Amino acid sequence: MNNDLPYSNTLIAKAAIDRRMAEIITPVIEDMGFELVRVRLMSGKTTILQIMADRPDAGIEVDELALISQAIGATLDVEDPIIEEYTLEVSSPGIDRPLTRLKDFDMFEGYEAKIETEELIEGRRRFKGELAGVEGDEVLINVEEGTIGLKFDWLSDAKLVLTDDLIKEMLRQRKASGAIDETKFDEIQTEESDEGDK
Repeated sequence: MNNDLPYSNTLIAKAAIDRRMAEIITPVIEDMGFELVRVRLMSGKTTILQIMADRPDAGIEVDELALISQAIGATLDVEDPIIEEYTLEVSSPGIDRPLTRLKDFDMFEGYEAKIETEELIEGRRRFKGELAGVEGDEVLINVEEGTIGLKFDWLSDAKLVLTDDLIKEMLRQRKASGAIDETKFDEIQTEESDEGDK
């Protein structure tokens, strides 16, 4: 698996349609100076295209999410990859963010995380502990038994655990970057499509 291509990474885009969405929206997001964290097309009573984006170096603000939403909405109107009517949701990853790229595990070294694997690894699929960085293509995590390495390609889900230390660090980073209005970071920008009218 080539982890340089976000749409080949199942943590960013699990299903085939998610990978197709990632192929379309990644260049749009990157051209704006942001990164795709995760994309999910969820069907139920309503269809929702959920996109998480972030800055490579700092948190993202509500007005930036609105700009991303507008740019993605315009691109999807042209590409027209979703047949049914859907709602586009663009959000920040939040404090207890999903870990979807190898660099995320390095960036959040020292913080607690929950990791799940596709297959059983020594009799288990779920691991919870302190991230210990990366080594090659392996994610290192300190669990009760000691430090273990899990190949990045084995992972099916991973996210940070909300702890006081994590909250303090996120607040410190946001204040340092000049983004001090904490109430705005996890809002979702929503845009309705007119796909159902076609």
